[in-house]
Amino acid sequence: MTETAVNTVLANQLRERIISEPEVILEDRDLMHALIAANERAMGSNIIDLRGVAMERLEKRLDRLEDTHRSVIAAAYENLAGTNQIHRAVLRMLDPVEFEDFLRNLGSEVAGILRVDCVRLVLESLHSDSDPVLRRLGDVLCVAEPGFVQEYLGAGRGGQPRNVVLRQTVAQSDAIYGETAGWIRSEALMRLDFGPGRLPGLLVMGAEDPHQFKPAQGTDLLAFFAGVFERAMRRWLA
Repeated sequence: MTETAVNTVLANQLRERIISEPEVILEDRDLMHALIAANERAMGSNIIDLRGVAMERLEKRLDRLEDTHRSVIAAAYENLAGTNQIHRAVLRMLDPVEFEDFLRNLGSEVAGILRVDCVRLVLESLHSDSDPVLRRLGDVLCVAEPGFVQEYLGAGRGGQPRNVVLRQTVAQSDAIYGETAGWIRSEALMRLDFGPGRLPGLLVMGAEDPHQFKPAQGTDLLAFFAGVFERAMRRWLA
């Protein structure tokens, strides 16, 4: 069989395949582009193929929709992962049955689950931090003068700060982080309300990464975590 005859047989087989399964071509984007380009060349430069222009615009719109779809799915997975992380941290936080274990667990295992470099609990008090219990828990517990929480949350900006603040660390952070203040670069601050007649507190999460906590991030999950912690603390304080 000559080469021409072979080519004719292959062409007929290809034609029959396309006629029997046209979706094979329709689902192949590169092949469709090649066919449209060939059609435009055959028509010449003086003719505008409005159908081709419309298809090109629809393809661009489809690409944008697919990008948006992928972004929405990625955000949903990230939010789900964050929710599971907070849930695991809450369950681990509620395990201890003694107050000292509760605080030590906060600065170790709970901090590890939340992937932060340190956790601090700031309690406003009229008393000094000379109490032996406070000295034993100094790596987690900080005692401050009344008014410190409001001042630190506002960081000199004035106005009423939010209950959850995400930001890079400020100059006053030495009072909370102590010797580790030199490498903590961002922080999440959660105001704590311990009930009527009690001074407020502050739950602080610090990270070495300066971009781990940023003002533009959502705070719903951290607000939930702070709410659970707040209620647990009320039980201990009672």
